[in-house]
Amino acid sequence: MQRADLADLNAFVTIAEHLSFRAAAGRLGVTPSALSHTMRQLEERFGVRLLHRTTRSVSLTDAGVRLLARLRPAIDQIAGALEGLAEERERPFGRLRLYATHMAATAVIARVWARFLATYPDVHLEVRLGEAPIDIVGRGFDAGIGPQDRIAGNMIAVPVMGPTRVAVIGAPLYFSRRRTPRVPEDLLRHTCVRYRRHQDGDELDWVFERDGVSQRLSVHGQVMVNNPDLAIRAAVDGLGIAYTIEAQVEPFLRSGHVIRVLEDWSPSFQGLFLYHAGNRQTPAALRALIDMIALDRKADDPAVSVIENPFTADWRGQPAA
Repeated sequence: MQRADLADLNAFVTIAEHLSFRAAAGRLGVTPSALSHTMRQLEERFGVRLLHRTTRSVSLTDAGVRLLARLRPAIDQIAGALEGLAEERERPFGRLRLYATHMAATAVIARVWARFLATYPDVHLEVRLGEAPIDIVGRGFDAGIGPQDRIAGNMIAVPVMGPTRVAVIGAPLYFSRRRTPRVPEDLLRHTCVRYRRHQDGDELDWVFERDGVSQRLSVHGQVMVNNPDLAIRAAVDGLGIAYTIEAQVEPFLRSGHVIRVLEDWSPSFQGLFLYHAGNRQTPAALRALIDMIALDRKADDPAVSVIENPFTADWRGQPAA
């Protein structure tokens, strides 16, 4: 069936429902003469008369009655589908796929997802974690969340977390046996949870800053991980001091599972962004998530100076998969 056939059949159903070319033409937004021409073409194309016409009335032929009986359910289904599509544009619905760094998942998504899903129960949220930049459109994701340096130039970027500070932490049990570090150099006499960004990446140096003075340390310890959540868990279990960010460790600080040290030496680095394809039809579910994150987001401090994100720096410049 050609696309023109569908439009012509819809015109036929509209005429059949009104039994008036003038009323049907008003409903369809065309002139009565144009609608009459459409019907003549349809009848000639299929070689069947569908309507009886006089100057005063319109009625269906037997063939027209049979065709209408078959078309009406199909037309109603199409109309229902289009109405459902319009509802989806206004109401968050369906699957929302996000690609996020571990940091973004913990610091941004996990802060709002319970409230988001409770508010929008028709949304199914899928979160895929990864540290490497990828082509989110090619991989079928609605949006990505991560540092600014991984966002392609044709993407729309929305800030979802302002500059965030480093947090150096350890368990109370660990510090009960060791003297609390007062300056970064003291860490060289401590057991630290070392961090490698990915399988082939370099080990993370710990960066500190105070009063414009920066220090970079290569720490020592028995445990090395490549996952920030695992680094926090190692610290909670008393395996050593971990280097992480405030947003990820807040629950453990509140509960007393860890203690923060060297806070006056803890620098801030650039926050995180949600990025998506630059089109005008942003899915309702994504738009609702962005709005909820914006309400939850803490106000940025414009006076804060930021350093390069040490957890993602070695991905810079690598091509997206």
